[in-house]
Amino acid sequence: MRKWIPLIVILLLMVAVYFLGLPKYLSFEMLKKHREILLAHIEAHPILMPVLYILVYILVVALSLPGGAVLTLLGGFFFGVPWGVIYVVVGATIGATLIFLAARTALGDLLRRRAGPFLKKMEGGFQRNAASYLLFLRFIPLFPFWLVNIAPAFFNVRTTTYLWTTFVGIIPGSYVYTQAGRGLGAIFEKDEGFTVGNIFNTEMRIALVVLALFSLIPILVKKLRHDRQ
Repeated sequence: MRKWIPLIVILLLMVAVYFLGLPKYLSFEMLKKHREILLAHIEAHPILMPVLYILVYILVVALSLPGGAVLTLLGGFFFGVPWGVIYVVVGATIGATLIFLAARTALGDLLRRRAGPFLKKMEGGFQRNAASYLLFLRFIPLFPFWLVNIAPAFFNVRTTTYLWTTFVGIIPGSYVYTQAGRGLGAIFEKDEGFTVGNIFNTEMRIALVVLALFSLIPILVKKLRHDRQ
């Protein structure tokens, strides 16, 4: 019965998304249109709104829906740093873990077919050192986020290893996007369109430098380990 629990959860989430029409709300245009109402709700409900935000993030990641980047930007716009980063990391980790567990159930064959030839490219890395490789994939997005969420399930990665590497590995990227999201207010005030150039301010550049430094950690660890051997 335990094997079927993740599948049941995923199906329930799919039903919820269908009735809520969630994907159509994860857009820059919808945010621009309803931002004042949302900000008012966040001010009036400082506990409920973060919880709802995390639940929505879990839905998006667990169902591999488009809009994760937009949702992370919204975390920075609505909650700032560091709270936006915390909410994003919690939501993304829980959502990723759900789809990881689902890949070990009846959904496994379907997800394996979706992953396709990518799995062969990742096999060597997981066989050498699953924790280091997964942490590296989280720091440096060589493959799509949804693929990195399910691939470890096919290489018998332990759930505890998956949890901590996911939690730690997505922090730098989450920080970059939430930091960028803080600049959305100025874009709205100027009535400008949403482009990468509009959010590429000084804070964003600093955040990208930090992300680049974090991405070097797995490489340095691997080199030090090799030198010791």
